[in-house]
Amino acid sequence: MKQSLLFTKTSKDTPKDEVSKNAILLMRAGFVHKEMAGVYSYLPLGHRVIQNIKKIVAEEMEAIGSVELLMSSLQEKVVWEKTNRWDDEQVDIWFKSKLQNGTEIGFGWSHEEPITAMVAKHLSSYKDLPILVHQFQNKLRNEVRAKSGVMRGREFIMKDMYSYAANEKDHMDFYEAATQAYTKVFTRLGLGDITYVTSASGGVFTNKFSHEFQTLCEAGEDTIYVHDSKKLAINEEVFTDETLSALGEVRESFNPRTAAEVGNIFTFGTDKTEVFGARFKNTDGVEEYAYLGSYGIGISRVMGVIAEVCSDDKGIIWPESVAPFQVHILSLGSDTEATELYTEMKKAGIDVLFDDRDIGAGSKLADADLIGIPYRVIVSKKAFDAGGYEVKKRIDSQSHVLNKDTLMSILISKKYD
Repeated sequence: MKQSLLFTKTSKDTPKDEVSKNAILLMRAGFVHKEMAGVYSYLPLGHRVIQNIKKIVAEEMEAIGSVELLMSSLQEKVVWEKTNRWDDEQVDIWFKSKLQNGTEIGFGWSHEEPITAMVAKHLSSYKDLPILVHQFQNKLRNEVRAKSGVMRGREFIMKDMYSYAANEKDHMDFYEAATQAYTKVFTRLGLGDITYVTSASGGVFTNKFSHEFQTLCEAGEDTIYVHDSKKLAINEEVFTDETLSALGEVRESFNPRTAAEVGNIFTFGTDKTEVFGARFKNTDGVEEYAYLGSYGIGISRVMGVIAEVCSDDKGIIWPESVAPFQVHILSLGSDTEATELYTEMKKAGIDVLFDDRDIGAGSKLADADLIGIPYRVIVSKKAFDAGGYEVKKRIDSQSHVLNKDTLMSILISKKYD
């Protein structure tokens, strides 16, 4: 893609109404546009990052047997009344409206109830189980304060997955498989070393246990207690003697850390399936209720967390797995040669952004650092005189001059030293 044709602009100015680092960086670098407090539109660069995050998540969910679907954001009042959560004081984040005929509806903040009502109509025999489905969808939550940029918005993109199993053992087997899949996801997203599987309560979702995936982040809203040597963590809300005793641990082994929740998994047992009649006949012809599990990852929140923790005073440093492009070509007075390199990279299947704009070298270099694409390639007479192209990895402080063959080999193999 040529940067002169890209629908985005960078800015040197800090947005006056933003205090969160992720929003400031993403807005300045042209990844998102703020519509109102807690609501952001994703510009081409931001959309590419979101799509890359989705791809990684989808691959790992499909690897454990889940199938993608897409449910409606409009939800019936009667569905939520069955579980007493339409007017539940704990669920104070509903956006609600009415149809022209006066029927009350809600805008989806979660989908456990609607999906279970749906499954009840598609489940009759043990042969129908397990049912494993996931979706990527915009959720709407009427947060009192939307203060953390895309890390906590009133509209956000989420992956939610649901499992229905014939018995508790099968349910817990999948729960463990989902835990492992989530660990793989965050490793591939470049957050594995600082993301912890964290024991937590069920919050507004369930009165049973749950686990959160918490990434260490100074802008996070949670305090977790971390056992560094065992990669074990406990949310502050359940950091009690009872929890520690159940884990066979002592308080002195844990240290408090600030973190941002990027994913969560819940077990519901048969509570909701009993309400909605999601039952099946077992091998003996006896009716039983399916066991439900729910598994969420905040796609847009992950994007914000990456911007928070993978950045420096110059801008964002995207992990290669989610970056909008792999390479950023900057033409500094050598447009013909830069165009030839750009064309060759495109033919080789390399994702490349070509800064062909007619602006000064300083602005191009500053924008490249701000946008944070993993590899910067400067095409200039100075570089040619030194033997090729000036190549710098965004995460590194030093650049190297490489000839075309070496550069192409590195980018195609994605090996750079």
